[in-house]
This record gives sequence, C-alpha cells and structure tokens, in this order.
Amino acid sequence: MRELRWIVVFVCCVLGGVVAPATGAEPLRDVIDAQVTAGWKSNGVTSVEPSTDAEFLRRVYLDLLGIVPTYDEAVAFLNDTAPDKRSKLIDRLLEHPRYAVHQADVWDMVYFGRNPPGYGTDKREGFQNWLAEQFRSNRPHNVWAGQILRAEGNTVEQGPPMFFVQYSRRPEDAIEAVTQKFLGVQLQCARCHDHPFEGWTQLDFYGMAAYYSRLQVVNVGKKNKLTAYAIGELNRGEVLFTGSVSEQELGKKGTPVKPKLLGGEPFTEPELPEGFKEPRNFPSGKVPPAPKTSRKNALADWVTAADNPYFAKAAANRIWAQFMGKGIVQPVDNLADANPPSHPELLKQLTASLVEHKFDLKQFIREILNSNSYQLSSRGPVTDAMPLWYERARYRPLSAEELLESWMTVGGYNDALKVSGKEPEGRFRPRGITWDYVRRFFGRPNDGVGNFQGGLHEHLYLNNGQVHQLISKQTGSLYDTVAKSDQPWGKRVERMFLQILTRRPTVTETEKFVAHLSPADDPQGRLHEAIWTLMTCSEFRFNH
Repeated sequence: MRELRWIVVFVCCVLGGVVAPATGAEPLRDVIDAQVTAGWKSNGVTSVEPSTDAEFLRRVYLDLLGIVPTYDEAVAFLNDTAPDKRSKLIDRLLEHPRYAVHQADVWDMVYFGRNPPGYGTDKREGFQNWLAEQFRSNRPHNVWAGQILRAEGNTVEQGPPMFFVQYSRRPEDAIEAVTQKFLGVQLQCARCHDHPFEGWTQLDFYGMAAYYSRLQVVNVGKKNKLTAYAIGELNRGEVLFTGSVSEQELGKKGTPVKPKLLGGEPFTEPELPEGFKEPRNFPSGKVPPAPKTSRKNALADWVTAADNPYFAKAAANRIWAQFMGKGIVQPVDNLADANPPSHPELLKQLTASLVEHKFDLKQFIREILNSNSYQLSSRGPVTDAMPLWYERARYRPLSAEELLESWMTVGGYNDALKVSGKEPEGRFRPRGITWDYVRRFFGRPNDGVGNFQGGLHEHLYLNNGQVHQLISKQTGSLYDTVAKSDQPWGKRVERMFLQILTRRPTVTETEKFVAHLSPADDPQGRLHEAIWTLMTCSEFRFNH
C-alpha cells in the first residue's frame, strides 16, 4: 500500500507538473507527499529510501515521547509483520501519558528557552504542568495560546501568567516575543528605526507594544510554597515614541502612542469616567482588579483568531519544523517577504488543514508522521542536517531532557528501581546525577531554529561525567541482565544494541563487541565499557 501511494504521487507529479490543491476529502499526509515529491522533481533532487523499521521506531518515540523505546517495545515492533504497524504505533504514542509531558517540554522551550529573563521564571512548574494538561486533553492550540496571552489567574495554580513575568514593565520586549513566538513575525528591527527589509515602521512597532504598556507583575502571595504572581493591567499608561535612535535627544520624553494592530486600525477604548482614580502600582498580596477595558485581551483575541494572517501559518510552520527538522519558512519565527517558503503551496495547505480541523494538534501531527516524507531514511548522500527539499530525514541532537531520560531507560535504571520496589525521586533526579550539569552541557542546542554546535564540555562530560552512574549493576539493570545471562555473547551483544540503539548490530559490530567482551580478564570493566560506549556514541546522541 505504501509503495502504491508513492507510485501514484510520482505519476501525478510527472503528468501534471504541479500538484492540485488538496480537497477536504484528501488526507493531509497525501498532500504532504505530493508537494514534497513535486519539490524534488522541480529541483532535480533524488530522495533516499524509506526508513527501516528500527530507524522509524526510535525516531517516532523520541519525537512524540521524548524517550527511546524499551527493549521489549523494540523487539515487539521489529518482530511485528502487520503492514499497518507504523500507523498503529503513531496512534498509540499519541495517547501515551508521556506524549503530553514531552510536548510540554518542547513548547516550554519555545516560550521561555533555557535562561528566560525575569525574576522567578526558572521556577515555573505551574506553567509546565498547565501546558502538559493542554496536550493531555488535546485542547485546541488557538485556545491555549489565547490563555497564555490573556494571562489570567496566577503563576502557580493556573500557570499562564508566567509568560509575561519574563517581561515585567518592558512592553517592547514583550511584543517582540509575542510576535515572534505566536505570529512568526520579527518586529525587533523596527524598534529603533523603520524596518529596512519589510514594510513595518517604528510606529507599527510601538503601536503593538502599546497593548502591553499597562501591564504589571503582582506578587499575590505564597501558593504551594512558591511565590505566585499575577498580571495586573492598569487603565492608564502609554508607551512613548521618541523617533529613530539616530534622532533621539537627551531628556526628550516622546509622544504617547495608541495601540494599533499590524496592518489594522487603531484600537479604540471608551473614555474613563470623570474623576476616575487608580494607584500607579498594584499592591502586593492582592489579586489585581480587571481593567475597564483590557488591551491585553483584545490583542490575544486578534492574535489567535482563525483568520489572523499570521497565527495559523506560524503554528503550522513551527509544528512542521518540530517533526521534519526545519520549517518551510526557516527560521520558523521569520515569516517575511524577504524570507520566502521553500514549498509555498504546502505551507498553504498545512495552514488550511490546521484551521479546518480547529487547531487539533494530534490530528495535525498524526498526518505529518504518517506521511512517507516523515518516514524517509536519514541515511543518504546529502550531508546537511536539515535537507532543503526534505529528500532525507533530518537528524537533530537530543535535548537535555531526552538524553537523560533515555539514558535512564537504556541503562536499566528505571527497571532496577522497579525490582527494588523504590519510587523514582523525580524526572531528573536519578542517584548520582546532577540535572543542572546535564542541562548546562546539553541544553543549549535546542533553540527552536535547529542550531547545534557540540563543544569540548560535551565530550568531557560523556567521558568523565556522571553518565557512568546510570550504568547500574543492580538487579534488573541492563548490566545485570547481560552479566547474568547464559546466552552466547553474540546474543547478549544483540540485547545491548536493541536496548540502547533500538536496532540489531551488524555482523562486524557483533564480532568486535564479542571479541572485546569474551576475554576473562576484567569482565566487569569490559561490560561496563561496552555499555558506556553505546550510550555515549554519536548514534545515540542524535535523533535521526
């Protein structure tokens, strides 16, 4: 069936030249394959072969759950002969409890990054738990994105207000972040002068920043032993426009700027009652009252509207990039005339599908992952990490979260805990591991736009760091299982490869590992070294 679909797509491209737009009855996965194949043809590109089952299995587990499969999961899938086993696996993983946890990790990095500005933003469990619940319940993307921008409640019990805590009393910084992360529009160049490449002016920038000119971060007391913050919005206050940076003068106060949407009309709000008074700052310890008119909420409504010319396109492009390695527009936060899409019709179709299905992310992700384009092999002559025409699957470094939890899985740390009857101390607290070190050394590559630069710190940690602590010798661990096995070394090496790399070893790999492990001198050290080698090799470090 999969081969037939490729033939149909190829014939359509050869005979028609340009693939016709998708109809409502045409699965998005077929639209994706038709458009990607058309891109290959028009650019003289040859694609690689489809991925092997082992490649696909590891890739889809990491992309959806943020961990590699267990040994039992790998064996069960690889031995399954059902023709639809990939589609069924995708469905199962989308309903797995880890799906929500991992997607919350991914989007938390979108909204905050590793080192967010603002006091207290490193302690954002409320936001992270809330975000996981959005994926757990499959709440529409535009709904929960709007909740972030409305910032109701507090940072501990609800979560969303934490986004604006990063930009306390900095409306210009806030609007830069909102336009990039929610709309894929970079306005920062218009902050100091009219944009040199786009149509945005300085007044456009400050007209958008004016929507956040009245926001204040308010300490509303302790909740669950954490300081809780709320976002208050005053009824007065404007941003001041002082002109181009080159024309600014010392002591110049500037002109107040009223809110105005990009490409839209100025925001109108009713006059305040005569004699209306309010404090310049909201008092701590009290929930701030709602304003007479909320500029913040008005902007949230506009940003997440289905007909917003930027929001749905930015979301479709960002999610596509998450699973395909790069955006159709890359970087994903720069949807601009000067940065055209590689596949304009495909981006149009993806955007239309997301809107048509009311921003249902599971449906959208399911279609991408079921496409032949996603399921290509990562092996081929093209060496780019993110192939321009998607002719080969991308490879990306594992995030710090993926790396540590996958190490815990393959080393058998979690299995040993179960056997001992002990409960995990937390996601990132295995014995002997300092999460801050892992985050510091491996956390930076995942910046949302695909940049990666390995460094000496990674090599030093992998060789001399705490990863050795995860090669547990306790009952139930991989080390214990292999050491106590009475199977020949070839079978035990196969077990190690399946558990760590989610594939069976080649003949050459088996021979080399058996030769290393067979001698009687220092058997414990040799086995530890073999497991460590697989856990720290480049193949494990990347998702491919």
